[in-house]
Amino acid sequence: MTRIGLSTVSVYPESTAHGFAYAASLGYDAVEVMVGVDALSQQVEAVRQLSVHHEVPISAIHAPCLLFTQRVWGTEPWGKLYRSADMAHAVGAGTVVVHPPFRWQKEYAAGFVAGIERLEKETGLFFAVENMYPWKASSRRGVEMYLPGRDPSEESYANATIDLSHAAIAGDDIVEMAKRLGPRLRHIHLTDGNGSAKDEHLVPGRGSTGADRFLEHLAGSGFDGEIVVEINTRKATSKADRETDLRESLEFARRHFGARTPS
Repeated sequence: MTRIGLSTVSVYPESTAHGFAYAASLGYDAVEVMVGVDALSQQVEAVRQLSVHHEVPISAIHAPCLLFTQRVWGTEPWGKLYRSADMAHAVGAGTVVVHPPFRWQKEYAAGFVAGIERLEKETGLFFAVENMYPWKASSRRGVEMYLPGRDPSEESYANATIDLSHAAIAGDDIVEMAKRLGPRLRHIHLTDGNGSAKDEHLVPGRGSTGADRFLEHLAGSGFDGEIVVEINTRKATSKADRETDLRESLEFARRHFGARTPS
């Protein structure tokens, strides 16, 4: 049964520990751990203990492949993915979320598609490659910054992630992308955007991507992967404001997908 999870990055600048606490108190089904600059997120045993303490399972590990996490767990990209797989096994997660390589990572990019296939065979995990977007300084056409490309539906990956905020920047139709991926669509970052140059990560329903229509399409197509709320709450002025955004996102997901907490 599809679970509605919470990404720990959704509570930034609060910590990974706070992410688990919010997920438990608000009734999320699972947590996705963003391995990042929060030192706790890099510690396998600490993450496992948080899951046990709050009685919230971990659905996915997001590998440290963002621009600002380039030095987390070293600088060798394949090494980061193997460490992410080790953490996933240790905490019971079945999926590792990964971004495609940056254009300047030419050697890594050249072997990326085959390397992801090899990793999945070696580890038994889903490595769900995420859709990205052009980098742009305004609403004008941007510069493509990812290789072999930003759209996982155009490659032969066995598993993929759709992030609605990224699709908004790129101007991608998320339902059409989901149709192209078919059963290869394994993971969702539920959020929203208005098509600006910023990666907005709005509460779903507050943007223009058609998040409600997208969730209804997933439900009708038999999607059985993970849906993870990944929103930006940095502007929240209080814990109550942050809780409101996180609760609204969970309610939106359950209303439009029809998900219920697994028994």
